[in-house]
Amino acid sequence: MIGLFGGTFDPVHLGHLDVARAARRALNLDRVWMIPAKFPPHRGRPLATEADRVAMLTQAIQDEPGFEISTVELDAPGPSYTAHTLARLGIDGSALDRWCFITGADAFSDIATWFDYPALLDRCHFAVVSRPGCGVHALPAALPSLASRMVPAGENPVSAASRPGIFLIDAPTAPVSSTSVRAAITRGLPLTGLVPDAVADYIASHRLYLEAHGR
Repeated sequence: MIGLFGGTFDPVHLGHLDVARAARRALNLDRVWMIPAKFPPHRGRPLATEADRVAMLTQAIQDEPGFEISTVELDAPGPSYTAHTLARLGIDGSALDRWCFITGADAFSDIATWFDYPALLDRCHFAVVSRPGCGVHALPAALPSLASRMVPAGENPVSAASRPGIFLIDAPTAPVSSTSVRAAITRGLPLTGLVPDAVADYIASHRLYLEAHGR
């Protein structure tokens, strides 16, 4: 099974990697595709260029076997909607043993605002991973209409599922966001514990985000 993990990755940080790793372990994913967005529909355009964001992702996953980068969203016009991405990949809910969309619990808590909700939840499985301040255990109460589809990963094996499920994965993930990384850069603070060393080196050598504070 392939896990699909979309995001702006502006820049990619250790929290992103923790989410992807947790999903891969919990669901025994064969591969994880990191999918950088062209630009998200509810946010401003990324501060780093597409080339820089792909380059940082390349550095971040160089020692992660099974992790790959897909440019399916960068190659498409307009804002990046998950429903459109799944459609471009031909994911229609007919092959439940092949695809799983990965997201953090903080992002999934706003799922009702995503384009083509709730139909997009019928296209593939969703793997939802705890984030600091937003654990997966709170999601059934926060999203009662989806509670019957939520199961802790491991209790209902993906291979046995007859419909797309929402698999809850409670795992520790680094308390970092792209916003906090950019703020640290503009304040001249070290990025240790925020991004992989190779990503920190890339940011420094290309002088990225030096004027990003407050944006």
